[in-house]
Amino acid sequence: MKAFIDEHREVYGVEPICRVLPIAPSTYYEHAARKADPDRRPARERRDADLCREIRRVFAANFGVYGVRKVWRQM
Repeated sequence: MKAFIDEHREVYGVEPICRVLPIAPSTYYEHAARKADPDRRPARERRDADLCREIRRVFAANFGVYGVRKVWRQM
C-alpha cells in the first residue's frame, strides 16, 4: 500500500487515498518516518533484524542444510 500511495500522492494527496484504502494517514506517515530513520523502529523490530542476521549466519555456516530445529539448537 505504501508504494501505491507514494506513486499517486502527487496527484491525489495522502489523506484522500487513505480514506479509500483501509489505512490511517498517521500509519503511512509513521512508516515513512521509520524508513527514513531506522532508529525510530520499535525495539522488537530491531531485535528481529539482529536475529535474522544471526539465523542467516548459522544457516550459511552449516552449508545451508540445517533445518529450523538444528538452527534453533545451534543458536
